[in-house]
Amino acid sequence: MMYKNMENKPHISIVSPVYRAEKIVSELVRQSHENLSKITDNYEIILVNDSSPDNSWEAIIGECSKDQRVKGLNLSRNFGQHYAITAGLAYAKGEWVVVMDCDLQDRPDEIPNLYNKAQEGWDIVYAQRENRKDNFLKKITSKMFNSIFSSLSGMKIGNVANFGIYHSKVINEYNKMKEYARSFGLLIRYLGFRSCAIKTQHGDRFEGKSSYTLIKLFRLAIDTILSNSNKPLRMAVNIGFIISFLSILFAIYNIVARLTGFIELEGFTTIIFSIWFVGGLILFVLGIVGLYIGRIFNQVKERQLFIVMNKINISEEE
Repeated sequence: MMYKNMENKPHISIVSPVYRAEKIVSELVRQSHENLSKITDNYEIILVNDSSPDNSWEAIIGECSKDQRVKGLNLSRNFGQHYAITAGLAYAKGEWVVVMDCDLQDRPDEIPNLYNKAQEGWDIVYAQRENRKDNFLKKITSKMFNSIFSSLSGMKIGNVANFGIYHSKVINEYNKMKEYARSFGLLIRYLGFRSCAIKTQHGDRFEGKSSYTLIKLFRLAIDTILSNSNKPLRMAVNIGFIISFLSILFAIYNIVARLTGFIELEGFTTIIFSIWFVGGLILFVLGIVGLYIGRIFNQVKERQLFIVMNKINISEEE
């Protein structure tokens, strides 16, 4: 029987981006119903189809037809995970909002634990994953990214991803940020608010494999670092200063060596090496500057962060 929510504002919202998950959607919704009902019957589950190439949208339609508390958003193209999260948060109306992946590695049975911890007075409760059920490559690349990002930005991420519960005032502030280069977790950390983390179990992926390839992870890492830190620019300045200082010392050495007769014939190899080294360094620095300029270019265009093509169980007013 279809449940109709008589309240205008749900107590809890779940936002989950969906991609290549046609066989997971029904189980995700079932487990979400089971665990949310332990807290309240006044909730909503927002599933955002990020233009998945399989039948994920059809699976979402099926779940929405069973229960009006399940709501569907279908994006016009593949915008990416963090943009799909942004789309879902723009429509979330709950006093508390849970953000979680659709593959069930973020376990719905941890939601009551996150909620109970939040009731102690926290605005944000992160899920700190224990015993990650990812392959070795994903684990090592994640550790490398966390280490490099923490070094460049001064922010410590730890073993925490997007999964967590957030008060509506946090989400309202997040929705005001219009950065084109988006990383949900890092933008949330920028906001501040009272936050903590609790240890949670990390589940096995219910079906299929992650859509994040090594190249996609690398691009995401570059985008995230450049969007949240200007330390690479400062490093480039420092490197340039060090190279200039060393070149002065090398020039002084060559002058003294020439005058004392230590060098009788200048080395062709040394000159070529210096030219190639300095030329490569210049191109490296210009590349970093170019990446920052590219992000400025994308930002000033002020294009939509996402485009919703279809909505289910969501009124036009919303």
